[in-house]
Amino acid sequence: MPDMEIFNELSEFIALRLKSCWAIAPGGDWIEHKAHADYDLWLIQSGTVKLRIAGTEHTAHPGDVVFFYPRIPYIASCGEEGCRFIYVHFDYGIGEQQQILSDFRLSGIIGADLIREVADLFVKAFEQSEQRSGKPGSRLYLKACLMAVIAKIIELHGQGQYSGAFLNGTSPKRSDRDLDVLQPVFRYIDDHLHESIKMSVLAPIAGISEKYFISYFKKAVGITPGQYTYQIKMNRARDYLYQKKYTVQQIAGFLGYPDPFTFSKAFKKYYNVPPSKFD
Repeated sequence: MPDMEIFNELSEFIALRLKSCWAIAPGGDWIEHKAHADYDLWLIQSGTVKLRIAGTEHTAHPGDVVFFYPRIPYIASCGEEGCRFIYVHFDYGIGEQQQILSDFRLSGIIGADLIREVADLFVKAFEQSEQRSGKPGSRLYLKACLMAVIAKIIELHGQGQYSGAFLNGTSPKRSDRDLDVLQPVFRYIDDHLHESIKMSVLAPIAGISEKYFISYFKKAVGITPGQYTYQIKMNRARDYLYQKKYTVQQIAGFLGYPDPFTFSKAFKKYYNVPPSKFD
């Protein structure tokens, strides 16, 4: 599977769009057969929800969070006592890649014991937004809490504490952008930041023609290889400066810049301050 570190490295490019958020309380005769066009989260508050996806039965209990991929059909129902849950439709992407989460095994039921803290935070924010409809900041805070829920799911998966069980443990792939193919490219870039990194070198590492490499990379990651490399360099520059162990000239050399002036110019363009005043 692709390395989850991409979410940390490219956090500045991440965009989340909260499209709709409502609470529903269907009765015991409720059955829903549907597939959504976007990402979906259900935060179960009461009752049990039965789900059938790709021929497999799943059960969500109060406190659990259910994460659906786009365009995956499911059949949902609840017990005789009915159920209540908050559902959220949202988009989550990096740059122009608006379904980056689907490259990871995240679609499934996240148990309450793993996600209770951030799920409770979101539920509270939702209830407050309902009471304060239209007031400044309520929708923004709800979006921030949703970001925290997604970040927690990513963290749990990255630490091996959770793997989505929908689709029998697999995730949908698109033939025009497989993130797995680019893992050796990411490693090469990270290991060769002190050198000039050329597309003619990266393309063969991925097993892709140089002509097609840039468009493939952008479809998979959401940004170009040049933007990715620049971002990684600025991330490392920040880390080096925080350590307060290296001179600007040394850092310039670590990151493949020919001289401190060129590095300082690139750094200031990104952070709006020169390296000497970064804190």
